[in-house]
Amino acid sequence: MSGPLYRQIADDLRRRIESDELAEGARVPTEDQLMESYRASRNTVRSALKELTAHGLVHALHGRGTFVSGRVTPIVTTLTSDPETGRGGGEGFVYAAEVAASGRSSSTPGPRVEIMKARPAVAQLLQIPEDTEVITRHQRRYVDGRPWSLQTSYYPRNLADRAPRLLSTDDIAEGTVAYLAERGIQQAGYQDSIGWRTPDEEETRYFDLLADGHAHVVEIDRVAFDQDKNRVRLTITIYRADRNRFLINVGDVPTEAHPIRGG
Repeated sequence: MSGPLYRQIADDLRRRIESDELAEGARVPTEDQLMESYRASRNTVRSALKELTAHGLVHALHGRGTFVSGRVTPIVTTLTSDPETGRGGGEGFVYAAEVAASGRSSSTPGPRVEIMKARPAVAQLLQIPEDTEVITRHQRRYVDGRPWSLQTSYYPRNLADRAPRLLSTDDIAEGTVAYLAERGIQQAGYQDSIGWRTPDEEETRYFDLLADGHAHVVEIDRVAFDQDKNRVRLTITIYRADRNRFLINVGDVPTEAHPIRGG
């Protein structure tokens, strides 16, 4: 093994967990036992346990010790949509249905809504002048009570003239795509850009990650187009890389096909 000692300890414990030498629910050796086994300081052992905790492999119970966590099966999100059934797309009801299909439960508190000037990256993707006002709708999404994704949608401010509920802090129960369609703004298509990167400070806190750049998040930037090919929405969704997988269907794919499995 190489690298800092705390990382070596964490990697060895991870190997023991993944091989079921330390089974789900088993108590991890105490700090004193780990210090003796690895000839390490208490701070080094605590750093190793903190890394395992950040990756969801162990959890601490106050006064009882540290235990091996149940394995989190990644959720598969279908990014493409079926033009005949409307399934897929990874948004709104469809996202909730995919979570439910995995035997889990999703929850999304009401959005935080703001009007702000578009930063350069947002202006470029929406192809609007910088500092143009945009409506932003921020949401935090949870699965089984765990922070699962962060999502922010940006809409050109002038859309509110036709779709005033975009400015409401209430949740749009039918979904913004359906609401905009009711207002004559049909989503004719969308384009996704997918990237992996280290999390920023807000994402590190929300996902309870280590601030050492070791963990990654997935960022999906979706630009939606209306029936006149206007860019009407930019949605940026951030996921923990270790808890999510993404499915993209191309061509005539059988509905029962589901080649991606978590683990």
